[in-house]
Amino acid sequence: MSGGQPWPKTAEELIDAQQGLDRADPPLWRPVDLEALHVAAAWVCFARGVTGTGSAGDPAWAAAVTMFGGRLTERAVAYGQAASGYIPGLLALRIGPLLGEVVGHLGHRFDVLLVDATGRDHPRHAGLAVHLGAVLGVPTIGVTHRPLVASGVWPEDRTGAVAPLLDGQSTVGFWLRSRAGTRPIAVHAGWRTDPSTALTVVLAGKGQMRTPAPLRQARRVARRARAGRDQGMRLGSP
Repeated sequence: MSGGQPWPKTAEELIDAQQGLDRADPPLWRPVDLEALHVAAAWVCFARGVTGTGSAGDPAWAAAVTMFGGRLTERAVAYGQAASGYIPGLLALRIGPLLGEVVGHLGHRFDVLLVDATGRDHPRHAGLAVHLGAVLGVPTIGVTHRPLVASGVWPEDRTGAVAPLLDGQSTVGFWLRSRAGTRPIAVHAGWRTDPSTALTVVLAGKGQMRTPAPLRQARRVARRARAGRDQGMRLGSP
C-alpha cells in the first residue's frame, strides 16, 4: 500500500487489506538519533455523550501534531463523521480515513507517527497503526490503554518498568509503566517498527505524564476543536 490508496469501505475489503499487510515485509525503521527525532501523533475524539460502540455518522474531530525536542511545532485539525461503529479488529472502518486526512494536513516533515491504536497486536497482525502507516508511507507506533489479542503480566509498579505483550510465542509490544502508581500503557509495533523500537521511541518522548507527550498534545488539540475553540484551523504554528 502507498499514500493515496483509498481506504476499504466494507469489513470484507478491510479484512482482505489486513491480510495483505500481514504478508508485507517492509524494511524496518530505526531512529539514528533519539534527540533529533521529529515525532508526529494523531488522535480522534467524538461528541460528548457517545457511548458504547457508536455508529456510522457519529461526529468526529481529529487532530495531528508534530513535536521536536519536547516542543510542539505544528498542529492540524479536521472534522468528519465516523464511517461505522466500532468493531474490534476493524477500527480502520470507523476512523482510518479521518486519521489519514488530518495527518496529510501536516506540512512539517516527521520521522515517526504515534497513534491511539494497536499494531501487530491484532487477529491479522494489521491493526490501525499498521494500516495507517502503510497508507501514508511512514513508520508508526501504536499506544493504547489495553491490548487487543496479546497478553502479558503487568510490569512492576515503578516508573519505566516494562513487560512483554505476547501473541502466542511472539512479542508484539510491551506493557510500559510510564508512571508509578498508574495503570501501564500498551506500546505496539506498527508499520516498519518492531516492539523494541516502539518502546525506545515512546520512552524517549513520554514526558512526565502517563500518555506520551505527542499523543497527549494531539488529544488536547482534538478536544479543543470539539469545544469549538479551533474551528476551521487546518495548518499552522501552535
